[in-house]
Amino acid sequence: MQTDDTFLKRHSVLIYFVLTLVISWGCLLLIMGPGGFIGVADVPADRIPLLFPGMFLGPTIAGLLMTGLVHGRSGLGELLARLRHWRVGAIWYGIAILTAPALVAGASLVLSPSSPGYVPGIVTSSDRMTLLVSGLVVGALVGIFEELGWFGFAIPRLRLCFGTLATGLIVGLVWGLWHLPLFTFSARSSQIIPPVLTLAVMLFSFLPAFRVLMVWVYDRTGSLLVAMLMHLSQTATTYIFAIPATADETVVHDLVYTAGLWIFIALISLVNRGRLQAGAQARPAIS
Repeated sequence: MQTDDTFLKRHSVLIYFVLTLVISWGCLLLIMGPGGFIGVADVPADRIPLLFPGMFLGPTIAGLLMTGLVHGRSGLGELLARLRHWRVGAIWYGIAILTAPALVAGASLVLSPSSPGYVPGIVTSSDRMTLLVSGLVVGALVGIFEELGWFGFAIPRLRLCFGTLATGLIVGLVWGLWHLPLFTFSARSSQIIPPVLTLAVMLFSFLPAFRVLMVWVYDRTGSLLVAMLMHLSQTATTYIFAIPATADETVVHDLVYTAGLWIFIALISLVNRGRLQAGAQARPAIS
């Protein structure tokens, strides 16, 4: 018999985080090899297409497994219901889809006069259609499979105990850590900024802030589909608007983008009289 006093339920989110990291990092270790995993060697070109599937196996498998173990068949049915919940109002679709491209483009616009390295790829590419389609496909795959775990399981459980801001920051920091093997090699190419600081910015600047916004939108919609679309938009934007910058310039761009996200969050809080979270009735019905 399952009760709230069982070890599994009391530590379900922590178990989910550990499973996600173990599965994803284990897959990447096999794909990248030890040198690629710790960022001291290049990953063979023929293995690079496997990186995305290897990564999102973690949150997908961990999320579905923990949902089944903690909530049983009813939990899986409730997850499907949240995935099929699409009647949320056009404004939420607009925020989910447009926030990332608007703020990333804004960061590039502010910084591009100082260096051509800040001009996004979609502007300079000779094959914009391929870039656009590729970004959308990658974004869709990542958004769908990752959020079966982050929003499918972890975030509704955390929202039972924490507010919007705390939940977003907790998951955002783990989300950043989860990306660690993918950015370690890039951070080593820094010339002015210490690599460890470059890596910290790549992992823990805009990702936690964006996750706070995702939780805020989810609080008001209860839609897993909208959360997936918001993640799709973020991933597709980073792919389509990628800048041909040095690692040092990338740090600056990430920090400007992060500032834009936190300004947006501050404005939301100001409009809502200092509060981010919705009322209790808007919280996901997970117990």
